[in-house]
Amino acid sequence: MVEVIPGKACISCGRLTSTYTEFKCPKCGASMIIRCHHCRETSNVYKCEACGFEGP
Repeated sequence: MVEVIPGKACISCGRLTSTYTEFKCPKCGASMIIRCHHCRETSNVYKCEACGFEGP
């Protein structure tokens, strides 16, 4: 039997991942930003859904 561990979706690429970083938006603090390991390493842009802040 294989156990499936649910992940979270990366805000930059949209892929489900189990290796991610999660933090509050640096501008508004209202939204949680979830980024996968790959997007953090390659500095892919993310956008806060609450205030529209964009960051690397």
